[in-house]
Amino acid sequence: MSETAPVDAASTTSTPEAPSTAQKLTAEVLGTFILVFGVIGTAIFAAGFAAGEGGLNVGFLGVAFALGLSVLVAAYAFGPISGGHFNPAVSIGLAVAGRFAWREVGPYIAAQLVGGILASTALLGILSTGPVFDIAVFRGASTGYDVLSPGGYGLLSVFLVETIATAVFLFVILGVTSAGRAAANFAPIAIGLTLTAIALVAIPVSNASFNPARSIATAIYGGTDAIGQVWLSIVAPILGAIIAGAIYKAVFDRAAKLSA
Repeated sequence: MSETAPVDAASTTSTPEAPSTAQKLTAEVLGTFILVFGVIGTAIFAAGFAAGEGGLNVGFLGVAFALGLSVLVAAYAFGPISGGHFNPAVSIGLAVAGRFAWREVGPYIAAQLVGGILASTALLGILSTGPVFDIAVFRGASTGYDVLSPGGYGLLSVFLVETIATAVFLFVILGVTSAGRAAANFAPIAIGLTLTAIALVAIPVSNASFNPARSIATAIYGGTDAIGQVWLSIVAPILGAIIAGAIYKAVFDRAAKLSA
């Protein structure tokens, strides 16, 4: 008479499979879509920066909160799948810091650009059946200097604010996602609040990008000025992210390895 061997309960528990590349890239598309749709949609339809412009008059404060909240909810929804970058500068900065594989940077950036452009195109479609169909609103939502700066700031001021703000943003991301140093479940809250804070500083100066995908998504519909100045909103955030990634890796990660 044969006897069936007992089944080991531990052997029947399966560990969750790592997300596939397709899942990661789809998460980046959707997360970037949410980010751009939320912040640019607020700027176009609800900001009403001056009396008589219509909208809900949420102003700069409303746009800043829309940016932070959009990133917060997207990070909670898709962060566990892709890491929740939603920003080419973030992907590059994390790679510089040694937290992300360089081979994945290109596909992530492509996915982020697709998500951003899909969002601005969707907003254009919504705008098309409104009382006034004028794509000039995308010019007002585009980032830049001089004529594109809400406060009339020049190239140097815009370059500095975009570089410094993105570096601050990356420092926070690297800090709140460091293993053993922070509560991971609260990381999206810290990241979203940081974006809100730095946006309040940068919106009057540059219209607050910190994200090349967001800048490109609005510039393609923003006219010649927006297209002509979009280079700054690509270069400055990436520079800020590289600076933050390099400093964090050299100072904090190195110190952690030495103390281990």
